[in-house]
Amino acid sequence: MRKWNSWAGLIAKDGLRKAKSVLLLCLLAVFIPTKTAAVPAQFSEKPKVRAITAFIRLDRARYEEQIRETLAVLRKGKAALEQAGYEVQTLRITTQPFPEYIRGLSHEEALAFFRDYDRLVAREGFVAAIGPAMLSDSDDPRQAELLGEILVAAPHLDASLIVAGDDGVHWKAVRAAAKMVKYLAERTPHSQGAFHFAAAAMVPPLTPFYPASYHTGAGRQFGIALQSANVVAEVFAAVHSPAGAKVALTAALAHDARKIEAIARNLEKETGWAYQGIDLSPAPLKDVSIGEAIEKLTGSKFGSSCTITAASLITEVLRSLPVKRTGYSGLMLPVLEDAVLARRWSEGGISVDALLAYSAVCGTGLDTIPLPGDISEEQLERIIGDMGSLAVKLHKPLSARLLPVRGKKPGDKTEFDDPMLVNAVLQPLP
Repeated sequence: MRKWNSWAGLIAKDGLRKAKSVLLLCLLAVFIPTKTAAVPAQFSEKPKVRAITAFIRLDRARYEEQIRETLAVLRKGKAALEQAGYEVQTLRITTQPFPEYIRGLSHEEALAFFRDYDRLVAREGFVAAIGPAMLSDSDDPRQAELLGEILVAAPHLDASLIVAGDDGVHWKAVRAAAKMVKYLAERTPHSQGAFHFAAAAMVPPLTPFYPASYHTGAGRQFGIALQSANVVAEVFAAVHSPAGAKVALTAALAHDARKIEAIARNLEKETGWAYQGIDLSPAPLKDVSIGEAIEKLTGSKFGSSCTITAASLITEVLRSLPVKRTGYSGLMLPVLEDAVLARRWSEGGISVDALLAYSAVCGTGLDTIPLPGDISEEQLERIIGDMGSLAVKLHKPLSARLLPVRGKKPGDKTEFDDPMLVNAVLQPLP
C-alpha cells in the first residue's frame, strides 16, 4: 500500500501554491458552513440523482388518478434539477404497506390488481414500491407468501419485509424473507426476481432508495436519492490522506447537496408536497464505482486493510453535511451494482462476513449478493438473521438483498441481464 502522504501528490503535480489554495478552500467549506462553499476547480464532478421518490397513500378506488397527479409533481422536480445540471435517472412512487390497500380482495383479485398496476408502471415509465408485507412479527406471514406471487406476476414492482425494529429481530419475518428469496430465485428468469426484494432491518419510513422503501403516514411527501460515487472517486484520486480526504470530500458533497436541497425546497413550496430530505448515500452504478473510489484512497484492493477506515471516513462526511437527511445516508456497497466490487467478489477478496463487518461503520448491509442456487432456506435465514441482529445492536438501518442463482454453483458466473447489474463468479458458502 502506498503511504498516506497528505497533499504531496498535488504538490508534485501542480505546485505548492495550487495545493495550498485547494486546502484553504476545503477548510473554508468546513468552518464556514452557513455559506455555499466554492468547490476546488479540479473537483468538477457533479452527482447524479438516482431517484426522486414520492410517498403516497394509495387508494385502490382512484389509484390511476393518484399516479397521474404524483407523476406531475415528480416530473416538475426532474425538470428543475435537470435545468440546474443534475441528471435524474428515475422517478419513483412508494406506497404504504400493500396489505392495507388490498384488504377485502380475494387472492386472485389481489394478483389481478397488481398485474394492472405493473402495466401502469411500465407504461408511464416510473419505478414502484408497494411497501412491506410484514411490519411486525405479529403480522400474518401469509401476506409474505402472497408477496412472492405478486413479484413473480408483476416484475416491475419492488417490496420488502421488515425483519427488525426497535422491538428487536422479527424472527418470523426472517424466516418468511428467506422463503421469499428462495421462491423468487426459483421462479423468475435468471433468478432476477430477488433483485426487487429486500429484508429490511431498522430501515426508517420515507427512504427513497429501493427496494426497502415504504411509509406509514398520510403521503404527499417526497425525498431524493443521490448517486455520487463519481464525486468520491474524483476527490480520492487527488487526496490520499484520511484527514485531507475528509475535508475535501465534505466540501465537494456539501456544494451540490445544498443546491439540490434548495431545488427540493422550492418544489415543496410550489406543489405543497412535503420535502423529507436527501439520502446522501454515494450510490455506485456499474463502472461508476465506489469500490474503485476507495481503492484510490487506500492504494490497495477493496477488502484489504484500511477498507474499514475508508468506509468510516465516508460515513462521517455524510453525517456532517448541512442538509436534511433521510433513509440510509451511509456508504452503500452493492456488490453486483459496482464493477470493482463484483470483481473483488469474483476474486474471493470480499465475503458476506466482511461486508457485515464494513456495515458496522457504513450503510446498507448486504446488497445484491450473488449466491449459489442450492443455498438452503436455513442458510438464508442465518444470513438475514445476522444482518438483523447487527442492525438492532448498532441501531442503524441495514438491509439484505440476496441473489441466489438457480442452477449455478460456486465457480460459475451469474448471467443477469438487468441493466442495473454486472455479473460475478459465485463463491462457496462458508
